[in-house]
Amino acid sequence: MKLQINPIFLFPLVVLALLLGISGGWVRLGNTEWLVPHAASLHGIWMVGGFLGTLIALERAMVMKNKIWLLVPFISGMSVPLMVAGWASLGTYALLVASLGLVAIMYFQTLKHQVVHQLIMSLGAVFWLVGNFSLIHSGLVAAATPWWIGFILFTIIGERLELSKFLPTPRWAKKGLNGLLLLFLLGMWLPFHRHGNWIMGAAVIFISFWLLHFDMAKIASKKSHQFKYIGIGLRVGYVWLTLNGIILLFLEQHALYYDLYLHTFFLGFTFSMIWAHAPIILPMVLNIKESPYHGMLWPFWILFQVSLLGRVLTSLTGMGSLRTIFGVVNGWSIVLLFVMMAGIVLVKVLTGKFKRNAIISIEIQATNLVKTTVDSGEKKSLKSKQEVI
Repeated sequence: MKLQINPIFLFPLVVLALLLGISGGWVRLGNTEWLVPHAASLHGIWMVGGFLGTLIALERAMVMKNKIWLLVPFISGMSVPLMVAGWASLGTYALLVASLGLVAIMYFQTLKHQVVHQLIMSLGAVFWLVGNFSLIHSGLVAAATPWWIGFILFTIIGERLELSKFLPTPRWAKKGLNGLLLLFLLGMWLPFHRHGNWIMGAAVIFISFWLLHFDMAKIASKKSHQFKYIGIGLRVGYVWLTLNGIILLFLEQHALYYDLYLHTFFLGFTFSMIWAHAPIILPMVLNIKESPYHGMLWPFWILFQVSLLGRVLTSLTGMGSLRTIFGVVNGWSIVLLFVMMAGIVLVKVLTGKFKRNAIISIEIQATNLVKTTVDSGEKKSLKSKQEVI
């Protein structure tokens, strides 16, 4: 008997991780209105493992034929309530088990589809595993961070290559991207403050240039409606990746270097990818037909980008109070965007149901009308025959 798990029931764990992660970020910025115990220290773990890790594992598990693999995102998502309950160590081990599960998923998918983009995503899963092991072994989030960044970067690049596989990309460009990814891997492997950050920075700058030039987002951004939203969102994310590389290379002496390095990647690049991929990925992950896209997303998307840019600029200039304000607004913009997407899907579902019911009602009325007409005609015919007789 196969295990039947509805993926939509796992999504509350993703939302919980996001909300708690945002609250932890606000505390770290100096805003304590939404204070959750240990949220500040667990902020990065919740955002990367609880939120992004669970979301990616859910997406990959949905591709598997046997839905027992949905246990992987379930274990990852459950790490968050375990940590909230005070079992932080058990929660980190849950993330380790989940990352091992994701490696297994990617291994079986790579056996079935032996292509480069699948291998790149598989390496991303391995990096998540290494990062979680580093966290448990050292007790330091900073030790895991480069590996977590590799996890997200390789996963996204693999997905972009998969979606762009029909574009006529030159062979030299494909080999060049593979070389840049190997360069980034070298940067992760070396000590962060002993040239590792410089190599990672140089690699991500050239990777962002590659994506800006060869990714299909360049084509999508010139179209309209949902395609434009996806294309522009992706290209803005690639610009954030460029800025992340510049910070890694040239701002090592800045007081907020670590903060800028993390948030230009995890907020600027990663969340831009989430907003852009949502119309494609969320229907598959939630097993629904309706896309969470509508033109009303644009103002909230702009609010996210502007507030994040404000946070970065105020961090660079040392304007602490404004930095906190921009950071809080940026957190709310994330929440509002997800709320808007959920609302759009709900309205589309209800509208579709109303339309289907209306069509069924019209069909029933038409059937009854035809039946009445036929019955009336038969009665008139019978009456005419009786009169003739």
